[in-house]
Amino acid sequence: MRFAATALVALLSLAAVPSPGPGPDLEQRVDAGQAVTAGHKELTAGHVDIGPRYRDGEWTVLVHDDTAVPPVWRPLSDVVLRVPDAAVQEVPADPAYAFLGREPGTRVHVIPQTQDQQVVWVGWNTQDPGVMDAIARGVTMSLLGVEGPGGMVVFLQNGDLGAPTVLWDTGKPYPQPVWVDTNTHTHANWVFTAPGVYLALVEFSADLAGGGTVSAREVVRFAVGDATPAADAFAASLTAPVASPGGTAPPAAAAPDGGGNALLGALIAVAAAVLVAGLVRAGLRARRVRREAAR
Repeated sequence: MRFAATALVALLSLAAVPSPGPGPDLEQRVDAGQAVTAGHKELTAGHVDIGPRYRDGEWTVLVHDDTAVPPVWRPLSDVVLRVPDAAVQEVPADPAYAFLGREPGTRVHVIPQTQDQQVVWVGWNTQDPGVMDAIARGVTMSLLGVEGPGGMVVFLQNGDLGAPTVLWDTGKPYPQPVWVDTNTHTHANWVFTAPGVYLALVEFSADLAGGGTVSAREVVRFAVGDATPAADAFAASLTAPVASPGGTAPPAAAAPDGGGNALLGALIAVAAAVLVAGLVRAGLRARRVRREAAR
């Protein structure tokens, strides 16, 4: 599947049924007994979802790997999602896609909303039985920060040729929350503007039906492009400031170049100059008073 040159074909090529109503391709059931499997795994094709799991009072964010038989949950720290060069598409010549921030015809890597057998099909779900039994209504899925060589945009495209709905965009402030109802299974378009390693920090939080809240955050690792080693994605660490819950990303620490000390010194110098000028003026007034008194 490719972004097409014309707007109509481009829209059709991206069409799929969005959240929250799962279409025929999105019907699935997550069994309560599915195991959590450890060990590094590069996922290159097939169906996977990111989502919360709730067991024995522990709320975690994992990858539900449907490529395994039977399906399993995997810790996100053990998973790299491969986005191959077979996923390259061209940005369509349609103003509706201006949010991608790239000129028409620019080549970008895309995990499509509709399944492509050559590309890993990444979505999210809130279908773990423990989650559905525990939460009140749904969860808030937030993007807290992304590190990578380019931008990342996640958007939904309605099947009725409606305008794209942007969910996450690295060009916007963090956090970027998205509401996800209980028992939802959704896929979207994931666009990466340059090859390389991308680390996306995501957070799932919810109100429990019995009172209280739960929250967990994890890093989703992408190796974009055939030439990007999965080992680099496994070894990478998120170093940029990330958003706090309900807030924005904190400012980066000041560079150790003495800039803060220089500013403080300048302020002290100005204050000293003002004080000296005041003392000089006071002295001149005193001298004038003494001269007048002598006369």
